[in-house]
Amino acid sequence: MSPTLKDCCVLNAGSGAWAFESVAIQLSAALQIDLSSEPRCFNYLIQMEDIDTLNPLNSFIPLESIRLASDKRLLASVFNEHNVPTPLTFLYETFHEASAFVGSHADKEWCLKYPTSCGANGHRLFPANEPRNWPRPFVVQEFVRLETPEVYRIYCAGGELFGWMARRFPDGTAVSPWVAHARGARYISAGVPPLQAITAARSALIATKLFDSFGCVDLLRNQHDEWLVLEVGTDGLFNCVDRDLNDPQLERELLTRIADAFEKWVANSSAS
Repeated sequence: MSPTLKDCCVLNAGSGAWAFESVAIQLSAALQIDLSSEPRCFNYLIQMEDIDTLNPLNSFIPLESIRLASDKRLLASVFNEHNVPTPLTFLYETFHEASAFVGSHADKEWCLKYPTSCGANGHRLFPANEPRNWPRPFVVQEFVRLETPEVYRIYCAGGELFGWMARRFPDGTAVSPWVAHARGARYISAGVPPLQAITAARSALIATKLFDSFGCVDLLRNQHDEWLVLEVGTDGLFNCVDRDLNDPQLERELLTRIADAFEKWVANSSAS
């Protein structure tokens, strides 16, 4: 029997559902499926407290991928395992080890990344004092200083990459080393993505098993014109991909492509 719309939902449940309500409503309208607090056969998972009760096969975005995207420690390990090009990144169990490494590699700048932060909240440059109550292991990453701080983002839905954007600080505004929307940076269209950036982004999406569902990749270009992956993002449980792109056409395309990918996933899951 073919699935019906009643078999599908945008799943947003539990005490944290209020934080994602606007995105959930937007997705429900775009996918033309119900917004529900109870799981169904085919779910676009946004929020759920007792996640262990959800069959992983019933989630459009893989649960493993959602967890990976939320934790830079997990991402560092997966990126290294799959040879995803990134700034040099190391994990240390103690701050003493992290500081000793940075001190012996003073030819580069280094930063300490808060592993579960959004909008670069908590990140800091070395030298730094040992932070209290910091999750272990410590994520130490090469800090790529740019004359004009900027980060690029590309999106992927259903195995297709699209929407090459740059994130920069508007002229005349305060500039932060962390080029985050939450710190005042804004998106602008960046035209056609370079082939090396596409290749790097695809490798990150495949490594995190987001390529066939929905995700985005943040990248930067270093002083050697190499495209390096900073992180991936997706929807669900811990965060949602930023939809405030200052580009109504891309914002509509984003929803359309997600809807198409979700529909394809439902059809393929039903046939298998």
